[in-house]
Amino acid sequence: MMEFSLWKKIKKKLLRNRRPMWQLGCLLAVTLLSLTSVRSVQAMKQGHPPSRSVIDVLASPSEQVTVKLHRIFLCGEEKSTLGQMTSREALRLLKEHPEWTAVLDTESAVVMEQRIDDLSESCKHNGYISMDKAGNLTLFDGSPKKEKVLRTFFQLDVNYMESSLPKERIEELVNGIRITDKDEYNSVLSTFSDYAVDRTEKVMKRDF
Repeated sequence: MMEFSLWKKIKKKLLRNRRPMWQLGCLLAVTLLSLTSVRSVQAMKQGHPPSRSVIDVLASPSEQVTVKLHRIFLCGEEKSTLGQMTSREALRLLKEHPEWTAVLDTESAVVMEQRIDDLSESCKHNGYISMDKAGNLTLFDGSPKKEKVLRTFFQLDVNYMESSLPKERIEELVNGIRITDKDEYNSVLSTFSDYAVDRTEKVMKRDF
């Protein structure tokens, strides 16, 4: 709103004086440049550095940056710090791993994100799939009783599930199904996806 109001005032003034359009453009450019500078100063005074992107950082070959690695698994994640590098070295690392992506975190560190089609070691030892209090199929770190949620998948149609599955299978889900590898993880998701609310609603609509 500030830019728009200022622009209107400048435009009115120039029209009154009937100045050429090139002067109008110059004045607008100076105004916007001034506003950008003011915002940068205000951001620094408030403790927030001017906004930058990971592209800006990597485009400066000699700049020193902290590089981190964020490994994102099907279940679980791992974070580590690779250390200080020049932007050129960080860019070379990305080129060596074309499947990785990079983002800039709140501390201006370059975070390399690696997605892995497997379970993390922590998840293999502590992962349980169960149902939370709201009826969502949920991945827990440790026993579901501890309520340490790692990921929520989808809402379950509990009534339909209870009428379709053996009581033992329902109890197994409530107590928590241990997952130790990718195949078991996918198998449990596949089994209970048949009882997802969205899917059962679609089936009921087709039957009707």
